[in-house]
Amino acid sequence: MTHMPPDPMLEALAEARAAAARGEIPVGAVVLGPDGAILARAGNRTEADNDPTAHAEILALRAAAARRGSPRLPDCDLIVTLEPCPMCAQAISLFRIRRLIFGAYDPKGGGVDHGARIFDAPSCHHRPEIVGGVRETEAATLLRDFFQGKRQ
Repeated sequence: MTHMPPDPMLEALAEARAAAARGEIPVGAVVLGPDGAILARAGNRTEADNDPTAHAEILALRAAAARRGSPRLPDCDLIVTLEPCPMCAQAISLFRIRRLIFGAYDPKGGGVDHGARIFDAPSCHHRPEIVGGVRETEAATLLRDFFQGKRQ
């Protein structure tokens, strides 16, 4: 019997809060397997790892792929607190994620509904099902509060 989280976005938000507590931009992600159980979870680690690609999505996708022993996750869903950037959107396509669910929209740096719109590009080989705006207010507030605290 597998443990299915009652609300996977709450799990992603917990990862985002943990990232903020470490001084990272508060973005969290979880990968759900085909049974709905969490395969992997991560929060941003760009500062801790000195790696500008250590976004929550990339870290969670890498961990899920390692756990599954496959570079593709076609029966898995990615839940993330912020609209993925173009780099992460391309990675989502390469991992062949079934469904992308995200919280806050990112008009400035997003790559899904804003900016590069990676999944709409002719060079994109896989477009997941996309659900945006899940717990949007909560995710956006977490980010806004983090950056306000940085400016003080």
